[in-house]
Amino acid sequence: MRLPSPLSMTMEAATPDDTRSSANKKPLSVDSPSFNPSAPSFLSPTAPKKAIPAISPKFANAAPFKPQGIISRSSSTTPFRQDTRTPDRLVADVQEFVPGRRLDGSVASEPDRPVAPVFDSFPPNAAPSPYLDPAINGTTFYQNAAAFQQPLQYHLYAPIGPYSNNMQPYQRTVHDLFIPNDIREEIHKKLAASLQILPNSQLPTHIENYHSLVPLDTSNHKRPNIFGGYASWVYKAQSSQTGQFYVLRRIEGFRLTNEQAIRTVQAWKQVQCASVVRIIDAFTNRGFADSSLFFVTDYHPLAQTLAEHHHIGQPRQSRGRNSIDHVPESVLWSYVCQIASALKVIHGNKLAARVLDITKVLVTGKNRVRLNGCAVLDVVQFDNQVPVTQLQKQDLVNFGLVILSLGANVTDASQNFARAMDQFKRHYKPELQDAVVWLYSAMQNTERSIDQFITMIANQMINSFDGALHNDDALYSNLAREVENGRLFRLMAKLGFINERPEFDHDRQWSENGERYYLKLFRDYVFHQVDAQNRPVIDLGHVLSCLNKLDAGSDERVMLISRDEQNCFVVSYKELKKGVESAFQDLAKSGRRLH
Repeated sequence: MRLPSPLSMTMEAATPDDTRSSANKKPLSVDSPSFNPSAPSFLSPTAPKKAIPAISPKFANAAPFKPQGIISRSSSTTPFRQDTRTPDRLVADVQEFVPGRRLDGSVASEPDRPVAPVFDSFPPNAAPSPYLDPAINGTTFYQNAAAFQQPLQYHLYAPIGPYSNNMQPYQRTVHDLFIPNDIREEIHKKLAASLQILPNSQLPTHIENYHSLVPLDTSNHKRPNIFGGYASWVYKAQSSQTGQFYVLRRIEGFRLTNEQAIRTVQAWKQVQCASVVRIIDAFTNRGFADSSLFFVTDYHPLAQTLAEHHHIGQPRQSRGRNSIDHVPESVLWSYVCQIASALKVIHGNKLAARVLDITKVLVTGKNRVRLNGCAVLDVVQFDNQVPVTQLQKQDLVNFGLVILSLGANVTDASQNFARAMDQFKRHYKPELQDAVVWLYSAMQNTERSIDQFITMIANQMINSFDGALHNDDALYSNLAREVENGRLFRLMAKLGFINERPEFDHDRQWSENGERYYLKLFRDYVFHQVDAQNRPVIDLGHVLSCLNKLDAGSDERVMLISRDEQNCFVVSYKELKKGVESAFQDLAKSGRRLH
């Protein structure tokens, strides 16, 4: 039986007045009611073809429709349609569509096959319709936690500031996807320095639990008066217990006569400060065929002393092209704030640094300094008992001399303080000059302490703290970028585990006709693109875009063509993601995971 067309039904549903009007071909009346189609009869094959009465113009003044809920059949409200002969298929009888658990056709066609929860794009509890809640009408973007949401790994694509303002919103560079080159090169150099060894070395193979010694301080111009007249040598070594790298500072020719002296190192182990090189241990050893004292400290690769970093005392011709005549004032203030914070922690533990010199303060990063060589004189000069308060005031004096030596470019400002101060005043403001003079004259005033000095330079401490926060934001932004790269690497690793498995050559699921075959084609689509001349296309943006869509399980479809160009598959990224997860889970169950 042939169903009538909608046009014929419309003609049959017309009223007699409309038929006469059409026959006489009169012009349309503006006041005539608008056409409102009712439910077509072909939706219900058993319903008879009846003429549907037109809507009266009186309904033009009716209240507008506001969906508040599902209208029940038993509602006492008078329905718009009173004709019981018409099929009852009003919108009020049909519940509003709310997306629930959706399955693709390929999955729905297999009712016996379980679907892992990780493949669900919607949570078990369906999101309520915003039309049913007037409180959130117009603000559906800020729905509560019960609304539609996906696991975290699906939407980790938002960049974290700070941002570059030199590009358009749609522009991206390869450098935006990875850490800056200067940071990457610095880290690579530090890693290479950490793994450096010295073959055919004449050094001892082992010193206690440390091996693979590499000398770090090869300078012949040493100042033995810093460590009480003893020569000092520095080596990089690796621990046999932990495998970590440390620094061994050897005090040559020292003979320990009092065991209480070496126990003073225990107090220094409790000092935890970002501006002080941490002390790990201290012991005596005869590995160098003499009696030597060793201090074990943290290892900071490619660290330089202040004298080496700023070429203090060297002529201008031997410094290099990029060197400047004097240290910038902002850099000096940064050093002042860091050394002041280190002395505050040390003095707060009732200790004294005692070793504060431009040849012992290390530069471990950009404008980043750490006090080094602490605790050595506490052991070497243990018998010379000096009040701690006097040693702390001497720390303030040495602090001022370090800043003065850097600003005046002299190795030892204490030999001619007035001349060095005249040179210092040529480049720096009175505020920094007053700070140096205040520190140098600390021995003449018994009430001066590091706490008073920090109060005096509070403004500069705030500026230094603000700069540290900016640096922290930049590093966090780079870290977030690398987290995204790690996520894509895990996805590429899964594809590498799945594709080209020779042990599954005779498995139907892994064959050319199996359900994992399109994963192989997707690998070719992402990494094996060619142009019209059949030349390889190296497009990093294409790779990142495809992997991000795969990780997100996008509904976008992609056409995959076999290598012989005889077969073509049109699949969505969501189906590809399901295939990747299913195949990887099968591999994980049948194999042995090592992690």
